[in-house]
Amino acid sequence: MIKPIRILLQTTISTTEDDWSIFRFSLLQEYLASVKDEVGSFEVTARDRKSDAEGNDPVLSTLDKSDFDELWLFALDVGGGLTEKDIAGINAFRQRGGGILTTRDHQDMGCSMCGLVDIGDIHYFNTKNLDPDDSRWCRDDPYTTYISWPNYHSGANGDYQKITLVEPVHELLKNPNSPSGFIEYFPAHPHEGGIGVHPSNLNAQVIALGNSLATGRDFNLVVAIEHYTDADGNLLGRAIANSSFHHLVDYNWDIEKGCPTFVDELPGNGMKQEPRALEDIKTYVRNVALWLAQ
Repeated sequence: MIKPIRILLQTTISTTEDDWSIFRFSLLQEYLASVKDEVGSFEVTARDRKSDAEGNDPVLSTLDKSDFDELWLFALDVGGGLTEKDIAGINAFRQRGGGILTTRDHQDMGCSMCGLVDIGDIHYFNTKNLDPDDSRWCRDDPYTTYISWPNYHSGANGDYQKITLVEPVHELLKNPNSPSGFIEYFPAHPHEGGIGVHPSNLNAQVIALGNSLATGRDFNLVVAIEHYTDADGNLLGRAIANSSFHHLVDYNWDIEKGCPTFVDELPGNGMKQEPRALEDIKTYVRNVALWLAQ
């Protein structure tokens, strides 16, 4: 019997009822746990950030000593979500071959990730690790004015966006059940974050683009990082960066699951009207879980 792939779904915020705590990723957790086929299965642990007496998360700070194969990190803080010891534990986990998916959202959300090897360089924020293209230092979403850049408007929560695949199409974006053979849709969000790859980074690539419904501007949706050997001889695990955690949260798969009270944008119902959109994002999730474990 194939050994299950052990996945940790983890937020960088403490459990709070009126926030994007881990219980709002229940559909993702349920889907991953349901996969049992010829490729194997996934054993999923889901948790919010907790702090020990020194302020460190006892799981993240020792992640390299765990038996997890993958970390899916939802960086929902605006600073302070990861301590130096947490970052060291996550970096050591990847240095021993662990796979990591990271995602956050607009402005400075998730900026505690800046210390993560490679990953900290790929996520662009408003006040840290700014996008090298300064023409993007401006609001894209003109509707929710209290949120600043990066904030790409791909559509309403509950709707889907048509994505652009970068050629050659990466294996993460293949869907044999789609008419085209590829993933075409992702959940939409009014203000996605910024990600990108420096030209000198030969191990990472942008594999999918979104398009702003407000400005018509393209933005990077997914970055994939391949295995490589670092200067100390460690073969680093693969990694992925998504521009928004809303691609994976319950509310954007099914708006009837609800959201925190501070979300004031009107939702759409495109995900319900187009079943292929939900199938596409689930296929992406399965592809990610398998790819990161290889």
